Amino acid sequence: MSSARRAASAREAIEEFDCFGSRCGARVIGCGRAGTAREAAALSRRTLLVWHRRFSRFLADSELSQLNRDPRETVPVRPLMARLAQAVRDAGLLSGGLVDATLVGELERAGYARDLRQPTLALADALERAPARGPASAAAARRWREIDVDLQGSTVTRPPGLMLDSGGLAKGLFADVLGELLASHPSFAIDCAGDLLIGGAARTPRPIIVESPFDARTLHTFELSHTGVATSGIGRRGWLDRNGRPAHHLLDPSSGTPAFTGIVQVTALASSALDAEIKAKAALLSGPQAAPDWLEHGGVIVFDDGSHRVLAPPPAPQPPPGMQPTPVVSMGQLLAHVRPRAAPAQEAELATGAVAA
Repeated sequence: MSSARRAASAREAIEEFDCFGSRCGARVIGCGRAGTAREAAALSRRTLLVWHRRFSRFLADSELSQLNRDPRETVPVRPLMARLAQAVRDAGLLSGGLVDATLVGELERAGYARDLRQPTLALADALERAPARGPASAAAARRWREIDVDLQGSTVTRPPGLMLDSGGLAKGLFADVLGELLASHPSFAIDCAGDLLIGGAARTPRPIIVESPFDARTLHTFELSHTGVATSGIGRRGWLDRNGRPAHHLLDPSSGTPAFTGIVQVTALASSALDAEIKAKAALLSGPQAAPDWLEHGGVIVFDDGSHRVLAPPPAPQPPPGMQPTPVVSMGQLLAHVRPRAAPAQEAELATGAVAA
């Protein structure tokens, strides 16, 4: 590598762009499996934009929409879709049914049938109009239990008509998959519309700034080198439903209506972005009393009155000298069932979904 190419790769490459109805970003320092920092950041951007089209509930021709309307009970899917379906089932199981990504009909009836990039109802106004506060609970049907995924055969089995919502679970999963691709680079941060994965071989700490949903002031800053982060809240997308009631996208599964629990936002830290996404949603839906139980890796809870509570992460164990950190998500686990191990250049294409069946 030329000295100019080395110098360019030592600088942080940054890509910031609209995706998933919000802002996404990729920050990479140094060379690694995905090439130079600039090449790796650009690959991350292209990959997320492709995944947006493949997994959007709001695009009629997306893979997710095709799966949701497929009349067959067992549907062949591409490997990453199988992983998403498995994540939906796992999230329901791990959260005791609080994180339920099978409530597509309920979301649409609440008014979330199209991409809402900007809230039409301010958070303070929504809270003033909101019903009495109370913790959410699981739906009696728990329909996520009806999903069966064959990762090796790449099929999803569910009753026809049972629809999946990609939402935050997909964003957490996508951050983790890209994180494995970038793990050999000295430092990286992937932001999938608020679901983040931070890592890199150099174990360089990065600031993680948690902002208030009321006025965007900084509530707390974590400094971590390897972590998943997710923020779930009711302030980013708010509207009035057809009956003039305040609504948002976080539903109480037991009622199928927007949840008002006394918490407006939770930021969760975890070993992966997908795990952080599950913990953040479960904590918010659990309400103030139970929320801290979901944040054993640390986080921030913001309450209706604007006050907040910081839960510090436990001290990170240090690996023995010379030992590489364990990847948060193994790309091998995600792709080994697709075909025999490919050459490094082809693996990068597999990660984008361009080659995967």
